[in-house]
Amino acid sequence: MTPLSTRARMGAALATTLLVAGTPAAYVLIGDGDSDERPRTTAHQAYGAAPGRGVAYIETRLLFGTERPDGGPAVSDRQFKDFIDRRVTPAFPDGLTVQDGRGQWRDAHGTIERERSYELILLYPQAAADASDRKVEEIRTAYEKTFGQESVGRVDDRVGVDF
Repeated sequence: MTPLSTRARMGAALATTLLVAGTPAAYVLIGDGDSDERPRTTAHQAYGAAPGRGVAYIETRLLFGTERPDGGPAVSDRQFKDFIDRRVTPAFPDGLTVQDGRGQWRDAHGTIERERSYELILLYPQAAADASDRKVEEIRTAYEKTFGQESVGRVDDRVGVDF
């Protein structure tokens, strides 16, 4: 065996080891299926949390623009806060986060719109995903109608949460 082939084999073995070590681990559900037990992660790679921590949740982020396509006055901070109090808090009373932002997007006419915006972050157990999905869609529709918006952006992700 030549030194070159030994080095090549060692390089391939090292590359394979690094590839396998970098592969994300899946999470496993623990428990006997009782409805009061929540699924827990067993590998920290699944969500980036410490081993054995984190419950399977869905994170939904909604992106609300404030400029009105019809040229009317922008949605004010007060109007947005009232919308959160009336429409979002009753649907998600366990908690939420609102962040101020600046965003841009291409509207239905192809114009790039730049505007003040809000990002709403909701976390809810994966087991409640169907009911929460309906509530989220009602919130999106209500904002679009109330403030004459073309759309409210939505991003969903599976996450591990530990409170």
